[in-house]
Amino acid sequence: MLTGVGTLRRKAYPVVDKYSAEDLAKAGRLKQIRMVAGLINQQNKRALPITFGAAIGVIVVFVLIGLFTGTAAFLIPVGVLLGVLAGMILFGRFAQSAQYAAIDGQLGAAAAILQSMRGDWTVTPAVNANRTYDVVHRAVGKPGVVLVGEGPVTRVAALVAAEKKKTERVAHGVPIFEFYVGNGADQIPVSKLQGKIMRLPRTLKPAAVSDLNYRLKALAPTMPVPKGPLPKGARQAKMPRPR
Repeated sequence: MLTGVGTLRRKAYPVVDKYSAEDLAKAGRLKQIRMVAGLINQQNKRALPITFGAAIGVIVVFVLIGLFTGTAAFLIPVGVLLGVLAGMILFGRFAQSAQYAAIDGQLGAAAAILQSMRGDWTVTPAVNANRTYDVVHRAVGKPGVVLVGEGPVTRVAALVAAEKKKTERVAHGVPIFEFYVGNGADQIPVSKLQGKIMRLPRTLKPAAVSDLNYRLKALAPTMPVPKGPLPKGARQAKMPRPR
């Protein structure tokens, strides 16, 4: 079955195996933490023990120092705060690693990463695609236009080149960057995509970014056209009769 660009855009890009982005959005704060903790434990059994161990270790060190130096009233609250902070930092790192591992290799993984980037980015998933589910996503920000291809480089490179040529018609003089996501040669792993993009030089001002987004909206998405004979029973559309 042929899937068009519009259908790929409407697909719910997965965040985790067990829970979708919609599930996480609807859940309360505590439930979100439990859901993320479950994902972390699924990907790495040692992550949660390391997180709790680090938090408790920091607290114990400050408590002992406070008791031996007679400054427990000051150091214990400081130790508790630093221990909680250390646990939160480790929890966030493990959660990010678990998310990358969960979506790696899935259709739309690069789009999910682009949509989670910090900063003023306008992300358009699946601006170009073909019948073999190779997809090109577009992100617009202060560095310029970023095109991200998902699929084997030998196939998706043609899609990226076509999208770049189309973008150049309206983005005169604007830098256009190309990235290919995957685990093969000349590809970037999903876990490193965001870091690569965030390190791009910021050359455009906010007004120029807004103008660029306005011009890019005029570009019609490239829809894949099915090849081969029409199925049996299909009728060709009749031309309107001239009056």
